[in-house]
Amino acid sequence: MQPEDGTPVVVPHLAESLVSVKVVKWLKSPGDEVKEYEVLCEMETDKVNVEMPSPLEGTLVRILVPEGETAPVGSSMCLIREEKASSEPAQKATAKLQSNEQAAHRARYSPAVLHLAKLHGVDLTQVKGTALGGRISRKDVFAYVRNRDDPKPAAADASVSRHSKLPADAQADGQTHTVPLSSLRQTIARRMSESASSIPHAWMTIEADVSRLVDLRERWKVRFASKEGVRLTITPFVIKAVINAIKDYPILNSSWDSGGIMMKKDIHLSVAVGTEESVVAPVIRHADRKTIAGLAMELDGLVQRTKAGRLTLSDLQDGTFTFNNTGVFGSVLSFPIINPPQAAILTFESVVRKPVVVGQDMVAIRSIANVCLSLDHRILDGMVCGRFLQRVKHYLEQYEPDTPIY
Repeated sequence: MQPEDGTPVVVPHLAESLVSVKVVKWLKSPGDEVKEYEVLCEMETDKVNVEMPSPLEGTLVRILVPEGETAPVGSSMCLIREEKASSEPAQKATAKLQSNEQAAHRARYSPAVLHLAKLHGVDLTQVKGTALGGRISRKDVFAYVRNRDDPKPAAADASVSRHSKLPADAQADGQTHTVPLSSLRQTIARRMSESASSIPHAWMTIEADVSRLVDLRERWKVRFASKEGVRLTITPFVIKAVINAIKDYPILNSSWDSGGIMMKKDIHLSVAVGTEESVVAPVIRHADRKTIAGLAMELDGLVQRTKAGRLTLSDLQDGTFTFNNTGVFGSVLSFPIINPPQAAILTFESVVRKPVVVGQDMVAIRSIANVCLSLDHRILDGMVCGRFLQRVKHYLEQYEPDTPIY
């Protein structure tokens, strides 16, 4: 390869288990100028879609891996001809001035706002701030993105039509058609089949009175949304209770190994998040070190990145226990499959208002929810898991009106 052809950009080694990627879409064409860290293409791995940033600045000379093709880790994807840096004093002065101006603007925004703006391609000078002093909050950025990205009614109808209808000939004579499997769907199918066939599953369920938890969330939700720009759901309160119970019974935070049970010191919580085509489980790292507010904000960020297809492989790695709030779908009882190699997965079901007996034969309307646990019976047994669920119930029911969330 001649030097004038350009510098090869190779498929990075994003994870230990990654051997290849599939190029989904090129965002740059030959002849386009490329800035350092600007996204070159979208790639699909067996776990998540990722963006490929340019490692250098220059001009894209040649694409070596077309869309739809697979490239092994370490192979060349494209060639970029580097541009020579200019030494003009005037240009340097202009660049420095622009840098200072940008820094001054950035100082007005929180890191979370800057991150969201970069994630969604938002020019913050176009966003109207509603927080104290006219500052821009995360809520303002989300509102701007929703308004900007709202599809036209016709486009929405076309989208629904594309995804909901079979081909005309198939509808006419009752023929079926095959939907090609994405790499992600193939991985999900393989992992769930392996889990169901190799892990001896057992299930347990307990009922919890979450009335005081619901009241606490109601007391905080308006203030929290105003302060943080994030909707406060019931999920971080439940996650905190689950984490506290795991700390009481650390055997739940383990995995099976042929040489013994591997106990995990850190609690990295996998949280199931639904997308249009599947469910993925990004990880809240060191979840046991976070407050309810911290859990809420990190969870919101993970959900936003999941919905936008911006998760990285590191977002999905090293989970030690999985949580799934199936109650958002109205479910009242679940029997989930364990996310290997973890020891268990817990689901929180729909909160239902119903009459229950309290005190001395008194009947009251309370907010009740089922908590379901799938366990690896090689590691866990009914006794320890029963005690674990009792602790989850205890922590869910001990919330008070003055329980701090920060």
